[in-house]
Amino acid sequence: MDLQPAPVTITVVLSTTQAWACAQFLKRVGLTTYLALAPHLNEAYEMLAAGEAIRAQLQRAGYAPR
Repeated sequence: MDLQPAPVTITVVLSTTQAWACAQFLKRVGLTTYLALAPHLNEAYEMLAAGEAIRAQLQRAGYAPR
């Protein structure tokens, strides 16, 4: 049985400029970038998933660069 850890909720207060910059970064970053920074493949995929979750929330808040 694969037990999933409990989800973590975070709240971050950003300026408009910071929100746009973060959204732009998350639009541009990809698995290759995470692979360069992670000690192993599984962590790179976890980093990617976390970034995508943050990007989705920024999009819901109106910060979705094209």
